[in-house]
Amino acid sequence: MRRLKHWGWGYEDQQQPHEEVVAASEGIIPMLGFGEAPERPVGLDRVELRKPRLDSPGGMFTDDRHQRTVHSLGKAYRDIVRGFYGEFDSPPDLVAFPEEEAGVEEVLSRAADWGAAVIPFGGGTSVCGGVEPRLADPERPVVSLDMTRMNRLIEVDEFSLAARIQAGARGPELEDQLKAHGLTLRHFPQSFEYATLGGWIVTRAGGHFATGETHVDDLTESVRAITPAGEWESRRLPGSGAGPSPDRMLLGSEGILGVVTEAWMKVRPRPDYKATATVEFPPGDEAFSAAARGAVRLIAQSRLMPSNLRLIDALEARTTMAGDGSATLLIIGFESAGQPVGERMDQALAIAEGEGGRVASRSSSTPGDRDRSDDGEAGADRWRSAFLMAPYMRDTFVACGVIAETFETAVTWDRFEGFHQSVIESTRTAVAEVTGAPAEGEGAPRVSCRLTHVYPDGAAPYFTVLAPARRGSEVAQWDEVKAAASQAIIDGGGTITHHHAVGRDHRPFYDQQRPDQFAAALRAAKSAVDPENMLNPGVLID
Repeated sequence: MRRLKHWGWGYEDQQQPHEEVVAASEGIIPMLGFGEAPERPVGLDRVELRKPRLDSPGGMFTDDRHQRTVHSLGKAYRDIVRGFYGEFDSPPDLVAFPEEEAGVEEVLSRAADWGAAVIPFGGGTSVCGGVEPRLADPERPVVSLDMTRMNRLIEVDEFSLAARIQAGARGPELEDQLKAHGLTLRHFPQSFEYATLGGWIVTRAGGHFATGETHVDDLTESVRAITPAGEWESRRLPGSGAGPSPDRMLLGSEGILGVVTEAWMKVRPRPDYKATATVEFPPGDEAFSAAARGAVRLIAQSRLMPSNLRLIDALEARTTMAGDGSATLLIIGFESAGQPVGERMDQALAIAEGEGGRVASRSSSTPGDRDRSDDGEAGADRWRSAFLMAPYMRDTFVACGVIAETFETAVTWDRFEGFHQSVIESTRTAVAEVTGAPAEGEGAPRVSCRLTHVYPDGAAPYFTVLAPARRGSEVAQWDEVKAAASQAIIDGGGTITHHHAVGRDHRPFYDQQRPDQFAAALRAAKSAVDPENMLNPGVLID
């Protein structure tokens, strides 16, 4: 079996040889105007790992050095940096790989006897400290509960278009099994290759669609979980008004209320009609011009429901080579199973052109005419390629001494312009203070933005930061920037996370966002199903 890298994104066999990283740096550093000769990551054989404080009973439990290291960190920039330098300060004592619910129950039972915490673990792609064994009580032993061996498609209801799927199924496994039935979940977050269904559910992940059914919430029919107090399963229904929803309580619970083991998910026939277009707008003084924002808002409010509606500022377009930096790009996509989408694309483009946009490329595919392009390679295609490669490239950025991280939020349209400007300015100021780099010109850090999800009443801006790092101080540098950006988000009325979850890293700002009474209610709910505070302690609540 392929082994995950112990420190970065992807599998071990995907790690570039150092010579290739050096060659890549020769293009990256001149393009950015900052960075250093790449260093080598600390090999697993050189990592100093704390000895397990629990004796492994064998079977599904292991204290294997590689597994404990892999399950020590998520995949945020600060995690990649610490792993790169071999810093695994809080590894789990054991890792468990159950293959059925009885195994999950055994893990919880043994952990109770040991007085251990249990951290559910899916693909390990958390970017907010959601799977890191960083506890308030550092002496408490920890078991990382890896669900990836519970990865089967159990049942398909083709009449109702729903499927019962185990929580440990990674994105490709899930789609491959549904494909045999001509179906798809159509949920493709950037972490799709590694993340699991259970991870999507407990983090309220955002996926493929930029409008309409964007969150995994919209695709969930019912959820089953195992808690220290027993089973938790919601009734399978298309909708219900019977009080607060049990499965909606598990959605976004980040593993504190139970270990999700399976779910009934709403699926659909695989799309065979697709259309994509790229529209260019002048960049404006603050990256997103009023015309570009207006086009996105009007398309969202038209209820045309495009599958893709992403606005990419000129700086990000230049960085990802989706454009030359002279224009803001609006990427529009439609798809359908059995119904042509050309007319809806025409209407969306008419709205964009009415706001001053220029159609730069357009392509379509149908069952009888695959991949017909009117304008050659589109900016949408180039941006999509960069989007999929970004997590892999970040490993190279870390090696080159470059801060490379993202954060996201959501805010209503009436506040968007001032909010976007405030967050950008706060982030730029913090980056300048921690790096000492020039604010403008050659070598200046890059703070760019795109809209990933769009609603009739608002949008989800997603920010990217690229800046020079001080070797050995990368985590402290980024923590300062992230704190400034996060506080600007909260002060501006946005959410601390639109689809990345809360974890341990967002907790201080989530505490400001949620009502105190809700925090008390959530603590009471956790006490009822997890009285010993065993499951992922420190996430969401104390």
